[in-house]
Amino acid sequence: MDVVEVKNLVKRYGSTLALDHFNMEIKQGEVFGLLGPNGSGKTTAINCILQLLTYDKGEIKLFGEPMSPTRYDLKKRIGIVPQNVAVFEELNVRENINYFCGLYVSDAKRRKECVDDAIEFTGLQDYTKFRPRKLSGGLLRRLNIACGIAHKPELAFFDEPTVAVDPQSRASILQGILDMNKAGTTVVYTSHYMEEVEEICSRIMIMDKGRTLAIGTNTQLKVMTGIGERIEMDIVDLPEAARAKVQGLECVQRAEYEGKTLRIVCNSGQHNVADILECLTVFGAHPGRIWAEPPTLNDVFLEITGRDLRD
Repeated sequence: MDVVEVKNLVKRYGSTLALDHFNMEIKQGEVFGLLGPNGSGKTTAINCILQLLTYDKGEIKLFGEPMSPTRYDLKKRIGIVPQNVAVFEELNVRENINYFCGLYVSDAKRRKECVDDAIEFTGLQDYTKFRPRKLSGGLLRRLNIACGIAHKPELAFFDEPTVAVDPQSRASILQGILDMNKAGTTVVYTSHYMEEVEEICSRIMIMDKGRTLAIGTNTQLKVMTGIGERIEMDIVDLPEAARAKVQGLECVQRAEYEGKTLRIVCNSGQHNVADILECLTVFGAHPGRIWAEPPTLNDVFLEITGRDLRD
């Protein structure tokens, strides 16, 4: 079943077209990565899906049902973890989680069970009486997550949940999201940390200028762009003719020589290093250190969205 179905969504801010006939389908049980540069329309799309923004045109269905601002029955099945921490400074950890859970769960006994589960799930057992100002950045992020998912949503939106946290807290948050997914929650995950998306997302959409540019698994996106491995070679005094010859190889997309290092981006294929070394040998160039790695999601992202700086 499509948990999220968006068709031809259009959203304008005055003369600016934020969403340009945007489409999205998310299957039940997915960890769906939504990527895009700043200003690409990610947050606008999510806010429209959640009916936090009005839109000009389009159709939105959640759990197979038409979504509208008054569909509280559907909203109760959704959890939201915003990028900016949204908790009450006047309440301690347990009170914060209890408050947000109470927006969805009215039965006191069941709510207590949900709050206890959320505290255990996020590892906040030793901090239940702490107020937010006493928590570290990582603990505060975990509290933010606990408040968003305490009611055990079927669909959860995570917007940059690991911003400005240490590696240990980041690992804990990512594992928690995977555990939620294994327990049955469909996850929509946005982040600028590409390695996180590679690690946890089963399918990924890259969008820009309010439109879908590419969608697929991590492997499918790499095949789609035709990017191969990246290679670096330390070479002293490489002639320009040699660099140009390497650039002309069928397996090479780009070859740049700077600071005695030859950097090469290859097309997908085999024997790239061997072909390049054979070409360099003709010019008497003998590399020292040779370093190669397969393409990353970051490479794919830059290839699809471009390398220009965004606001």
